[in-house]
Amino acid sequence: MDGLPSFGRHDAASHAIIHLSDPHFLAGGARHPGGADTDANFAKTLEAVRRVHPSPAAIVVTGDLTDLGEPDAYRRLRTALEPVGTALGCPVIWVAGNHDERPALRAELLDEEPTEEPVTGVWDLDGLRLIALDSSVPGWHHGDLDEAQLSWLREALATPAPHGTLLALHHPPLPAHVPLFDILELRHQDEFAAAIRGSDVRGILAGHLHYSSSGIFAGVPVSVASSTCYTMNVALPAAEVNGMDAAQSFHLVHVYPDTITHTVVPVTDAPTADFFSEEWLREMAALTADQRLEAFSRKPDQGTA
Repeated sequence: MDGLPSFGRHDAASHAIIHLSDPHFLAGGARHPGGADTDANFAKTLEAVRRVHPSPAAIVVTGDLTDLGEPDAYRRLRTALEPVGTALGCPVIWVAGNHDERPALRAELLDEEPTEEPVTGVWDLDGLRLIALDSSVPGWHHGDLDEAQLSWLREALATPAPHGTLLALHHPPLPAHVPLFDILELRHQDEFAAAIRGSDVRGILAGHLHYSSSGIFAGVPVSVASSTCYTMNVALPAAEVNGMDAAQSFHLVHVYPDTITHTVVPVTDAPTADFFSEEWLREMAALTADQRLEAFSRKPDQGTA
């Protein structure tokens, strides 16, 4: 249902990005210790990804690509996702998370030397710049951005991009709804804020929390995608929130000249109504703006009492 004519005040988005997070792949296709079928859940996600937009600018996966950093897990993830990127004609951008191991990630996903260097990169997506940061800390689960990486970021942001910049990292610079998650939060956030404040950064994509969330950091919107593996049951009291094998989703990001939207896309087999169709859209497109308003906005006459 994307790539369609606009009937409102906004022109079509200049860019669309698929934002996935936290697939937590395991070697040999093993199930997650919590019980979720990681491979099957990801396969369902990819079915939705193929349908949700015909030509995204990129597929971005914001960390915890694997659960244990196993080389075979990275290979399995790459085998599953890269053909989808190829079919959609867009790059797949891998972001490191706290469950990842940099050497194996570099070797198996990037075909690079297996070092402990941060996994970072800059992509020009037809004028929209996307910068991947590495908030993982080898040997730990909390997040951090050291001065070397922040210096590199400041240098990358020194020249504005035509459509602005999106940042992608695993640990979101936001408070967590789950109390214990604060122990694993991103550190040196003040320094990070200083590095991006006043720049052309228009949004931050993150993961880590296993539930969708959003907020503002240094004046920049932050959007956290849920996990494709398992999610957090935030319907429970905050101190009792635990993982569940349900409600998996990802985000469809639309970039406009004056705003960016982040739409939660549920991964589900639930039936839907059939009111809207390609035929209906063609009929609406053939009408004038006033005719469309009359046909779709006016309420039917209910008569008088």
